[in-house]
Amino acid sequence: MLFFTELWERLAYYGTRGLLILYLIDTTTGGLGWTQESASHLYGWFTGLAYLTPVLGGWLPDRYLGTKRALAIGGLVLSAGYFTLALGRNWSFFTGLGLIVLGAGFFKPNGYTMVGQLYGAADPRRDPGFTIYYMAINLGALFGPLVCAWLAADPRYGWSYGFAASGTAMLTGLVFYLWARRFRLQGIGLPPARQTELGRHVAPLTPGERGRILAVAIITLFVIFFWLAFEQVGSSLNVFAAHRTDRLLGGWLGWVLPGREIPAAWFQAINPFFVLLLAPLMAGLWRRLGTRAPSTPGKMALGLILLGLAYVVMVMGATHGQGGVLTSPWFLVAFYFVFSCGELCFLPVGFSFVSQTAPTRLASMLMGVWLTANFFASLIGGYVAGMVLRIERGEIFTVLAGCLLGLLVPTLRRLMGDQGSPMAEAR
Repeated sequence: MLFFTELWERLAYYGTRGLLILYLIDTTTGGLGWTQESASHLYGWFTGLAYLTPVLGGWLPDRYLGTKRALAIGGLVLSAGYFTLALGRNWSFFTGLGLIVLGAGFFKPNGYTMVGQLYGAADPRRDPGFTIYYMAINLGALFGPLVCAWLAADPRYGWSYGFAASGTAMLTGLVFYLWARRFRLQGIGLPPARQTELGRHVAPLTPGERGRILAVAIITLFVIFFWLAFEQVGSSLNVFAAHRTDRLLGGWLGWVLPGREIPAAWFQAINPFFVLLLAPLMAGLWRRLGTRAPSTPGKMALGLILLGLAYVVMVMGATHGQGGVLTSPWFLVAFYFVFSCGELCFLPVGFSFVSQTAPTRLASMLMGVWLTANFFASLIGGYVAGMVLRIERGEIFTVLAGCLLGLLVPTLRRLMGDQGSPMAEAR
């Protein structure tokens, strides 16, 4: 049930994310006509704030609302935001973005937290459960850009229809969730028990809990580098696909495309396609390696290194396209292949790491803290994306970050305590 709820929400989000910067810089088909630099700055603030509000959206359910109720509130506000965005007015554009940022704060951390609440601490289904949930994210990310970008690029429809498709997807997910949660979330995500004694104090953190919180905090610092690389997909890589990639398609396939040209945002669907294709293979590899597989922090270090290597491919593509020559789309395909391998090593196990390591009473809030790494990365990335030459210079720091994280693996496992033991890793 949480799989399908997340699928519709991610379809809405990635559909809009794929359109946003192209809508901002468009000057011919009803866009806002901003400069790329200004558009990238707004994109960075929007995606960043969408990952900052989950701190509050995680704290409120831990203390008052419960995750089940918070997810419904988030879905309602998100639906209103996407439909407001589709109105096509200046006031509605910024109002819609604000509502999406607010709704994401309630929705994002609590979906992940509820997946963790389905399983006990030693339940072997926890990691496979997060893998299934992660596949929902990528199914939404696959179809969102395909549907919304096709509507936006077709002269019969336009930008408003693309944004409205996101609103329809989010509303569908919300209605499904409200209907299905009565049957599938019995006893899950309820509000915390009310304090009955006036002035009752919360028990202080134990040394073990403090160590696990520190482990989450250290990992969160490295997540900034992951999101810095990841969010370039919707900004500088999206602009690269639109302006510097040969997107003309001949033959019968060209007839079904607007202007016989591949919509630029469609390239963003390649990443989730590879993730869905490679996820079972990656999971099979870890199972086959057994005790020889890297620890959770070790897998995340490998993921950062692969993300950095993916950008080396884009450096080659940008160099090939100097002097106004359009670059082959296969450079983007190769980039997304390596990029997806790195993502699979990093992100799914990262969510499982936070769910497994965070003290139970702080689970939603620490999941929100984990997501705030995207705020800083998106903000930095939005200003980086305003400089297209960033790709050509290849100033990528994720490889160095991955190597440093690899050196910190023994420290992280010590801080995790029992959660980082070989037995816990096997679970």
